[in-house]
Amino acid sequence: MNSPASDKTPALQGIRVLSLALNLPGPAALMRCRQMGASCIKLEPPSGDPMGLYNPPAYAQLHEGVKVLTADLKTEAGQKLLHRELEKTDVLLTSFRPSAIDKLGLSWKKIHTLYPALSHVAIVGAPGARAEEPGHDLTYLAENDLVPGLELPATLYADMSGSLMASEAVLQAALRRQEPYAGSGDPHPQGAYREVALSDAAAYLALPRQWGLTQPGGSVGGAHAGYRIYPCQDGRVAVAALEPHFAAALCAAAGVAVADMKAMFAPTTYQAIAAFLRTQTRAQLDTLALEKDIPLHTLSN
Repeated sequence: MNSPASDKTPALQGIRVLSLALNLPGPAALMRCRQMGASCIKLEPPSGDPMGLYNPPAYAQLHEGVKVLTADLKTEAGQKLLHRELEKTDVLLTSFRPSAIDKLGLSWKKIHTLYPALSHVAIVGAPGARAEEPGHDLTYLAENDLVPGLELPATLYADMSGSLMASEAVLQAALRRQEPYAGSGDPHPQGAYREVALSDAAAYLALPRQWGLTQPGGSVGGAHAGYRIYPCQDGRVAVAALEPHFAAALCAAAGVAVADMKAMFAPTTYQAIAAFLRTQTRAQLDTLALEKDIPLHTLSN
């Protein structure tokens, strides 16, 4: 059966995004916008983006296809370059605190007066009155109960999910440009201000934990024997046999008799599956997954 043809027109084709954002969330959002067809320009200070210093490969991937210009926005020359770019920009992307935005002469009231069609997507740490508070990915995850124990998280969840929310806000701004100014009958596009808070992004990621799904007693928090990390003979295996037919296939392979799916929450079921998996090599489990249609992924220690 052939898949239906997809519309290959980039969602942000014809949209010009100017970014002043450094480090990770802003450049990651700009990367997503570029991937969706936007023309992307970035102004960097003379010292460059810190990411380019401490991780050049990451910087290179984040800025592929982005036109990077140098401008000291604290100088008259830098301000002139900035405003030349703003005149032909659809969406401005920043990641400064509000006080820094004001110092750069980029308050929403001012730029909306100068460039009515320009939208501004402002990435901040926390929303509203908290936007001046210092913080980073780790603190936003911690305040949302996403940092168990003393281990650092596997990736920068708040930064990366915040970048997706920021690119979503750019999409919303692009859609707004296609509509007449609300209630006025004016066909000319009007810009909008959208704030994206990394703490809100972390809170969104934390919803399954708030609902109890990923708590220790939740079905995807360790209580269900078919959704766990187990040791195997030469490594580990991530098992995601949550749906009844997957769980049944796992139990059949392990030689575990279960009367119904409630048994997947019984300690004896977990113990029996764990005992079986400890006897298997990664290669054996990879073969089993293919033959028996069991969702699992093997890992080295």
